Amino acid sequence: MDFNIESRNNSTVIQIQSEKLDTHIAPALKSELVLVSGKGEKNIILDLEKCQYCDSSGLSAILVANRLCKNAGGTFVLCGLNEAVERLITISQLDTVLTITGTVEDAEKMIS
Repeated sequence: MDFNIESRNNSTVIQIQSEKLDTHIAPALKSELVLVSGKGEKNIILDLEKCQYCDSSGLSAILVANRLCKNAGGTFVLCGLNEAVERLITISQLDTVLTITGTVEDAEKMIS
């Protein structure tokens, strides 16, 4: 499994278990996000702590999560970014659109 999904009190935490969030993983992640959202979850935390690389399909999956949460009136938080992924998000100017924290714990505090 390329990611781990855990339901918490008022959010769902998705941890990427792979070093790359790319075309091999992003489609499955998007499907999972739609399923989680379809079950009524509106707060999603995406933990990229183990992820060293992200490409455009990975960014697309992140934006899908953000849109699903926003449409449901919830919160999407991205956390655990390494330098390369953080740089990509900054270059793409997504740091102005996304909520980003250092850890899952920080993300949970923002949602509760």
